[in-house]
Amino acid sequence: MPSLPPRYGRWTLILGPVILILLIFQFIHAEFGTKTTQAVISPTGLKPDTHNETNSITNHVPSSCPTDTGMDSVLVVVKTGITEAQDKVPVHLRTTLRCVPHKIIVSDFEEDIAGTRTHDVFLNVSDTLKQTNEDFSLYNRARAGGRTALTSQDHTKVANGPTGMMDNPGWKLDKWKFLPMIHTARRAKPDAKWFVFLEADTYPIWPNLLGWLAHFDHEEMLYLGNQMQIGETLFAHGGSGFVLSRAAIRAVTDFHRSRIEEWDDITDQEWAGDCVLGMALAAAGVGLTWSWPQVTTQSVWEQDMLHEGFAKLPWCFAPFTFHHMTPADVDRFWEFEQQWFADTNSTVLTYSDIFRNLIRPTLADHLDNWDNFASAGDDRGDYKGPATPTSFAACADYCAADPECIQYRLTADSRCTTSDAVLRGKPQPGTQSGTMLWRVDAALERMEQCEKVTWVTS
Repeated sequence: MPSLPPRYGRWTLILGPVILILLIFQFIHAEFGTKTTQAVISPTGLKPDTHNETNSITNHVPSSCPTDTGMDSVLVVVKTGITEAQDKVPVHLRTTLRCVPHKIIVSDFEEDIAGTRTHDVFLNVSDTLKQTNEDFSLYNRARAGGRTALTSQDHTKVANGPTGMMDNPGWKLDKWKFLPMIHTARRAKPDAKWFVFLEADTYPIWPNLLGWLAHFDHEEMLYLGNQMQIGETLFAHGGSGFVLSRAAIRAVTDFHRSRIEEWDDITDQEWAGDCVLGMALAAAGVGLTWSWPQVTTQSVWEQDMLHEGFAKLPWCFAPFTFHHMTPADVDRFWEFEQQWFADTNSTVLTYSDIFRNLIRPTLADHLDNWDNFASAGDDRGDYKGPATPTSFAACADYCAADPECIQYRLTADSRCTTSDAVLRGKPQPGTQSGTMLWRVDAALERMEQCEKVTWVTS
């Protein structure tokens, strides 16, 4: 066997143990990196969201889908549109929808998205309505010329006002999708026990859904969703996601089928399609089960998990959805979710789990170009903070002097606002955000350990 020259022997004795120690350290570091949430989202590692941003999601993701997940009796319906589908849907097809056995994507334009064909939700809608109602101008242009027929206005982001985004052609068209979508879903899988409706920026946690639905009977007329109200109408917020039982979807489709023209007129007069659907369900005898915080209007980064809403504390609930999740958000939370279920013996994921293992490790005492939405008082017009904030430090001092304050921020126009909520937040150029981390930990000490999961059941 070849041997080293004698002059190298002493270096072998010195370097050998050093290399061995380094290898052991690298192995420990790699093991730790797979188990810490910090690797998912670090305080300084988050970048402004872009639709082209993707993260690796190979860890903890099986190469094949399990065959017995409990989802076989569920049809998942994702509602989207031509102006957003290619940006927002592909991430779901490789993550949240990847192992869902029964799913359809309904849209205002039939096309292939990452190998999946969308369903034209207006295919069976009256041609007269589509040709005479100006809300269908985008639909008609797209059918005639495809994506080349889209204009810059179709992609323009407009402010969401009291009656929605009425200057956005896609938004005006969207309200017409809800009732036809219900019929499409029933035709797609008439034997489904549950019909789950999501939008392209809704993130679903399937184990939590199954745990929740186990408390209900699909033969009862059930309409589960995040309660909203317009005028006298209570309905489930579409972007939060909602669930209809088999009995409910049969009732509303049978009811609507005999009154289509009447409900076209009603839809034309209203501005929110989820409200119209809620009206139709109520008329068909299907009432809404108020389901917050099982389903929410906020993203996971904007959800106050430590305080009550609608007389419920989210902490021990297992959320089914988060809303306003960008493609990058979906990738990030999917990695966290897969890691959580792979590393624990849990069958559900509670708000407590999410806060302790995802939100808390990514909080920082000071972040530039970041908005933690600390706005207590700001919504009332008498924002908290020094009358004339002069610096971020002055804003921090004001928060520290208030025992209820946990987070604070200084906006680009030097408005100091504070809050007793704890939110991760999102990138925002010009805004500085701060968190009193010791007060976060003190609040956590006061929160229960959630030995039992809480569910909305009535």
